[in-house]
Amino acid sequence: MREREGEFPEVTLAVIAGGQGSRLGGVAKGLLEVEGRTVLERVLALGSCLGDTLLVANVPGPYARFGVRTVGDVVPERGAPGGVHAALEGSRTEWVLAVACDMPFVTEAAVRVLLGARGPGVDAVAFTVEGRVEPLLALYRKSLSAPWGEALRAGEPSLRALLSQCQARLLPEDALRAVDPTLRAVMSVNTPEDLARHGATLPSSSWTRWE
Repeated sequence: MREREGEFPEVTLAVIAGGQGSRLGGVAKGLLEVEGRTVLERVLALGSCLGDTLLVANVPGPYARFGVRTVGDVVPERGAPGGVHAALEGSRTEWVLAVACDMPFVTEAAVRVLLGARGPGVDAVAFTVEGRVEPLLALYRKSLSAPWGEALRAGEPSLRALLSQCQARLLPEDALRAVDPTLRAVMSVNTPEDLARHGATLPSSSWTRWE
């Protein structure tokens, strides 16, 4: 997928497709289906107003048919923090919008709230929900790549810990509720119970599991 001119050309959508989906039998979670589309397709649609798109996946095979530029972890075995760092390293733009591949209900309206909260001196923007930061629906400045890479090589910090060490703008829950009253944007599909709750189904094609 080529870099494109969007309304926000300085922003890359980075879909973080980490995790083995072990609670769902090892399925690639981005291929779960909700309302007739895979979760990955639903998330990729958010990139229509942005400048570029990339996928962070150490095993890209299950997602090859989508034709998205893919990068792997630079610092291995660091989970979601390593995935966001890989996105920062791979980005060609100043900002990265990181979205987890198992979050099917993120809306453009929620993304625009994040985009509108950027400013001079702000390195990251994220929502807080029930008092917790939501780091996998968040904006990150590419310049965080170097210091975060050092931190990941030195230890195993969480994304929340990394955010606490930079100039992050944390938006209150009400900022998300204003455009998403039931907070569906931050809901993820990780378990069989989540499948039932959110009306999701396992993918039907054969090449859907991590190897």
